[in-house]
Amino acid sequence: MLSFIVPAYNEELELGGCLRSIHDAARSVGKLYEVIVVDDASTDRTAEIAIENRATVVRVEKRHIAAVRNAGAKAAKGDVFIFVDADTQISAATVRAALWAINQGAVGGGASVTFDGHIPFGSRCYISLFMAIWWPLNLAAGCFVYTTREAFELAGGFDEQYFAGEEVWLSLALRSLGKFVVVRPAVVTSARKLRMYSAGHLFWLLFKCAIGGPKMTQQREGLELWYDGRREPSGSS
Repeated sequence: MLSFIVPAYNEELELGGCLRSIHDAARSVGKLYEVIVVDDASTDRTAEIAIENRATVVRVEKRHIAAVRNAGAKAAKGDVFIFVDADTQISAATVRAALWAINQGAVGGGASVTFDGHIPFGSRCYISLFMAIWWPLNLAAGCFVYTTREAFELAGGFDEQYFAGEEVWLSLALRSLGKFVVVRPAVVTSARKLRMYSAGHLFWLLFKCAIGGPKMTQQREGLELWYDGRREPSGSS
């Protein structure tokens, strides 16, 4: 059984598309599955949209991404966990590739990522540099992470010391247990942060994280990219 776990905070604009893509992918793969939306203190229609799209809603008030993901895993019944961000859409090809990797002995992994809509030139430069650094490291991007239940539990789940970058630490923990595979079929995630924040702001945040190291992400302060709750108006992409 597959458990798709979707952390969500005020995601009424993106969540429906995410959940429809999950149902379409899971039906195409032909596996028994469940969809869990972890609603982290949303003040919009996130929970209603989750229910309308046949998802189980787990309500929490944490404002801590790693803890929200772990809450979803705690509620999950599946043998395989697939964490999908609420602003991300997946395909059957990506799910099939992840399951094939697990059948070949992988304990978990991630997927290639593409972005939706228009991206300003400066932000395209930023994302090109970021990807050039990120992909050779063989780490999962947070918008899509898959793992077996057994490996997730042995790894200790997402490390709640961190308010951002929790997928990095889970990737490293899983890699210590066995084969970790980033599959080629890409998921499509929202480029809204690349549109809402200037390239200068993004480069400055990357610089601060590089200089500050892991301690930079051990507190919510300074991590507005993940926690300020800004959303694009509908149709702005």
